Amino acid sequence: MKQLLIQLFFLLCCGAVSATGVYNVRDFGAKGDGQTLDSPAINAAIEAAVRDGGGQVLLPAGTYLCGSIHLKSNIDLHLSAGCTILAAPAKMNAYDASEPFDFPEYQDGGHTYFHNSLIWAEGEKNVSITGHGMIDGKGLTHKDTENSGNIQGGSIGTGDKAIALKLCRQVTIRDITIYRGGHFGIIMTGCDLSTIDNVTIDTNRDGFDIDCCKYMTITNCRINTPRDDALVLKSSYALKKPVLCEHIAISNCNITGYKCGTLLDGTYIPEPVNWVCGRFKLGTESNGGYRNISLTNCTFMYSSGLAFEEVDQGRMENIVVSNITMSHVHHYPIYITTGCRNRGPKEVTTPSTARDIQISNVIADDCDSLCSIIVTGMPGVPVKNVWLSNIRLYFKGGGTKDLADKNYREQGTNYPEPKFAGWTPAYGLYARHVDGLYVNDVTFRYERPDYRPAVLLDDVKNDVIRHLDAPTEEGIDQVIRK
Repeated sequence: MKQLLIQLFFLLCCGAVSATGVYNVRDFGAKGDGQTLDSPAINAAIEAAVRDGGGQVLLPAGTYLCGSIHLKSNIDLHLSAGCTILAAPAKMNAYDASEPFDFPEYQDGGHTYFHNSLIWAEGEKNVSITGHGMIDGKGLTHKDTENSGNIQGGSIGTGDKAIALKLCRQVTIRDITIYRGGHFGIIMTGCDLSTIDNVTIDTNRDGFDIDCCKYMTITNCRINTPRDDALVLKSSYALKKPVLCEHIAISNCNITGYKCGTLLDGTYIPEPVNWVCGRFKLGTESNGGYRNISLTNCTFMYSSGLAFEEVDQGRMENIVVSNITMSHVHHYPIYITTGCRNRGPKEVTTPSTARDIQISNVIADDCDSLCSIIVTGMPGVPVKNVWLSNIRLYFKGGGTKDLADKNYREQGTNYPEPKFAGWTPAYGLYARHVDGLYVNDVTFRYERPDYRPAVLLDDVKNDVIRHLDAPTEEGIDQVIRK
């Protein structure tokens, strides 16, 4: 009789589930005690919802130790307040094996393989991850398979991403928090019609990587990435062909470079400057390129600034940035470059190009004097049509006079990171191989004397500089043209 009652109770629960469209993972055996591996129960709940046409898979308050979770079409994975999905340690072998990739790997394994992730989906539609719960990637590795920028090939062999979505449509990620997200907190490749809103990431590598995606909005997010990039758009060969990353609108986000965890606990301890602390970036994987990208109303604190890098034979065009504030800027405030790293098929010979980039209403203080604003193209292939307007930059200063005569390296095949090129020959703006540079209402200041010119233009055609307010030391020209 007891056994019969239990079976009747289970059937009644299943009936209630299908009637409401909510699938509580505890009804499928999840414990939420932080000790039991709960991903099989969560996957069972997802499969039950799929059989019924979709619904919400609910994780109530608790700590759910998990390996790979398989997100499917028409599923809302809902993390209730007080819920934590805790990434299992590698020794538990709880992550799916990496999928085959029968194609040359022109990008790092983290961009190539998706199934060895904490939460992943491929080719699904109408999927969402919502709620005020947390994903804690404690058991994920933050390592990759590159060595000094050189691709080694293959998968890292264990869980390395908190959320990995490939070739999905109509994706929503809203309200969640990601702590220690592994190599990538969120990576989306080839995803269309997506929304990311009110997400907090406090992690030890990249925050968001948006690769070969289109028609996406990213709003109201807080991204703390003290040891790598915060919000990155990429255009790699992960889809085995060059695909543009385009029609992306980003607004009202905060980018910071505090020590991992101190954004969440409220202590806000700045991370010492190293490889990179935060930043908004296009690149470096850039085989397809970037088109119709908007960034507005964002703040940066203890991080690098804006980096637009087209170095893999794609195109970068129609980029608009406005209403940006930065404090304590590492390495550079604004960096625009093309190059010929050309990480891709050798038979592709088209050079990288960049044009029609507009940046306005930017204020930045305590900027590292290593780099001015940098705008550089390639010999014979200039960056075209760059507008810089209503910009106020306050640098630390301290540049010496000999730096103005420095032979600043061409980007060429080098990895596009200004710190490797050293000090720029100008303290405020350095431009080379540019056709169409329009500077209006720009102010530069420095705290200590700087003996470089404010502006140095080298192989720049069709430049217009109006209302430039920039001090220079005695005997130093404000603007130098070569």
